[in-house]
Amino acid sequence: MSKRPTPPSNDGALVKRSRSNSPPRNEMVISTSGDDRQKGLIRSVKRTSNLEAPIISLSGAHSGEIVSCRFDPTGQNIAACSTDRSVSLWRTYPPNTNYGLLSSLHKAPILDLQWSLYSPILYTVGADHILNMMNVTTGQRIRKVRAHRGIINTLDRTMAGGAGIELVATGSDDGTVRIWEGGEEGEKTSVAVFEIGCPVTSVCWSADGQNVYVGALDNEIHVYDLRKCEQIYSLTGHTDTPTSLALSPNGSYLLSPSFSSQVIIHDVRPFSPAPSRIHRVLHGAPAGFENALLKGAWSKDDGGRRAAVGGADRMVCIWDVESGRVLYKLPGHKGTVTAVDFHPKEPIILTGSKDGTMLMGELEPGMAI
Repeated sequence: MSKRPTPPSNDGALVKRSRSNSPPRNEMVISTSGDDRQKGLIRSVKRTSNLEAPIISLSGAHSGEIVSCRFDPTGQNIAACSTDRSVSLWRTYPPNTNYGLLSSLHKAPILDLQWSLYSPILYTVGADHILNMMNVTTGQRIRKVRAHRGIINTLDRTMAGGAGIELVATGSDDGTVRIWEGGEEGEKTSVAVFEIGCPVTSVCWSADGQNVYVGALDNEIHVYDLRKCEQIYSLTGHTDTPTSLALSPNGSYLLSPSFSSQVIIHDVRPFSPAPSRIHRVLHGAPAGFENALLKGAWSKDDGGRRAAVGGADRMVCIWDVESGRVLYKLPGHKGTVTAVDFHPKEPIILTGSKDGTMLMGELEPGMAI
């Protein structure tokens, strides 16, 4: 009686996964080399989300650079706009399909977009001076407004306190910020107009919808009161133009990258302990020489403990806000990372780049504040 010979084995990897419906989960990679000395655990990856893989590439939809990309309020869908004048719609979770490509909304590069907070409406603005409102369920345009006399760089939306009306703010190279009534019942005339006096690069609503933060070419962030229709104060500290504005989930802090490669977090609470209102100054995301309007974001699954901004070094920098320490420098893109967004419920980050692709990856979960 002879012992059965061991069958020959090729070098490879055996991937062991736990059930997909019980995150977080572990994925183990075990060596199966014929040499006993090389057998053993190579790497263990802790899964922290419901994504199909720790990193997912979303590509093939755009022929131009991606300027903005955002999760919808539910986290189930993604929208991205590009200089190729189109908007792509994606599923966040498997099979991550590109289920829509809208190419007839604008006649010039689309520069920013926002999902409606309460309805399946997508707002887009572009270099053709147009504000578009589109129903993503039916694919039909609701409204097309010639909103400005110059290129529209940015927009943001909020729910008007108590009225149940969505308001949209747009900022343009014509030096004005205009407020519009969103939704399907809005008019084609603006509700309010703020004269800034120089090209506007970014706008952001306050948490209560009463104030509008405006980043402009004069290196300042102007704060306007919607009820008084006048500027109430300004935030200083930048030595070059702010490229975007993002309000923290608790409404207390304002994130603003700039062309100087300096990212400043201002304290916008009514009574700030610092006279300058500067809470943190973050370094690590180079703006480069292309003068791209880089968009930053706050993490939402942990209440805003982390902030992220892309850079001209083709990486995404993620900081711990309280300490100012760099937590991650995430590679993967082949061009400047122009846009960043965090998933509203899970530790997932979404990035868009000048290489025309998006990357979606999971992070270590943060502790909620």
